[in-house]
Amino acid sequence: MFRVEQNGRNFAALKILKQLAVEEKRRGSALLNWYGGEGAATVFDMHGDTIFLEWLDGGTLGQPVRAGKDDEGTIAIATVVASLHRPRPDAPENLQPLRTRFQTLFDTDVRVWPHTARDLYARASGIAFKMFDRPSAQIPLHGDLHHDNILSSDRGWLAIDPKGLIGDPAYELANVFINPVDALHIAADPRRIAARVDILAQRLGYSRKRILGWAAAHAALSACWTLADGKAITAQLACLPHLLSAYDQA
Repeated sequence: MFRVEQNGRNFAALKILKQLAVEEKRRGSALLNWYGGEGAATVFDMHGDTIFLEWLDGGTLGQPVRAGKDDEGTIAIATVVASLHRPRPDAPENLQPLRTRFQTLFDTDVRVWPHTARDLYARASGIAFKMFDRPSAQIPLHGDLHHDNILSSDRGWLAIDPKGLIGDPAYELANVFINPVDALHIAADPRRIAARVDILAQRLGYSRKRILGWAAAHAALSACWTLADGKAITAQLACLPHLLSAYDQA
């Protein structure tokens, strides 16, 4: 990512897609362009694997949340999602189906999970299967929406770096429940989980049960990705039991 001058007055960002995961980056860039600056950084131009887009130099939404303003942060996320999910014509082609995104969860050998957490994997996987078996709307999804992928600007909070998925709109909120980074005391607090889902369901009109189901399933998916990288899943395991409990009670 390079900061460049635009028209000799304002700054813009010049982003060159890396060959690693280039297809995912292309999907995300096409989706960012499709948003048209509503709830997301504006794309000015695209040429091949080069993107010219709005420069955002404000802080991330993770900063106020880590400072204790979680309700305000959750309201901001709801506002961003409402803008991203606004109906628009001519959605990009070749968006990745959400079911494909979850294949890693279904393919993971439960034995790679810590022995004491294998029941969590089984329960979360079962919820994921149930979510896919129940019909839902299918819309373009950012796919990686969390506090530190939302930046401050003079136009309000704006999302960056979408993955370019298509699936259940309630999945868009899943990553919120294991974030932001370095705020596990918030994400793993049952009271904050309840407050977050209440705000998001009320403001967006999505089912609390589906929001929490996707949150639990995504936490397990995230753990599988992390285990595949040879890293510890401490953060996911701190959140997952509480997400499963909230789902059961919803």
